[in-house]
Amino acid sequence: MKNLKKAVLLAVVVVFIGLNAHAQKGSSFGFKGGLNYSANGDYFESIGDNAKNPDRNIGYHIGLFGKIGDQLYFRPELVYTATKSDYDSNAFNVKKIDAPLLVGIKVLGPVSVFGGPSLQYILDTEFEGIDIDNVEDDFSVGLNFGIGLNFNKIGIDLRYERGFNDNEATFINNNITTDLSRIDTRPDQLILSLSIAL
Repeated sequence: MKNLKKAVLLAVVVVFIGLNAHAQKGSSFGFKGGLNYSANGDYFESIGDNAKNPDRNIGYHIGLFGKIGDQLYFRPELVYTATKSDYDSNAFNVKKIDAPLLVGIKVLGPVSVFGGPSLQYILDTEFEGIDIDNVEDDFSVGLNFGIGLNFNKIGIDLRYERGFNDNEATFINNNITTDLSRIDTRPDQLILSLSIAL
């Protein structure tokens, strides 16, 4: 799994470097950032297996993007993301690196639609002051799709992201020391981004 993670990160870096060397029409490289309106999956308490659905919260992301092509394009991104989900009075925080690999097409003037997989590596998780070490998989895959507007060097896009594979974090509940609880760490979020091409 570690070799796979290194290979994926290396592939993303090579694509970004290649963008600078390969300047075809419509290709660009730049910075992006924005807000995430997100929630993770259910929170399960093992006694009675009561599931709590999370309330959505505002998070943020910042990173780099590249674009190869014009009418039909490939857009890899490398983004640091911080999200938060509320479960009743408790909050679950996730910090991760996302690498969306998107394919898009211009449909009308500055409007384009896009979609593709998002490779995700979880850096840190915390549930109300408890560091959670045993996330089932630090590396997971999700799906991004959305719509974008591009005006010369400025772009705005709105996308939806959902995790593909089941991925849980487990921890000992503070109130009952024998109660092992689980949180579904798969993202479920709306992402609003502003990008600036260099």
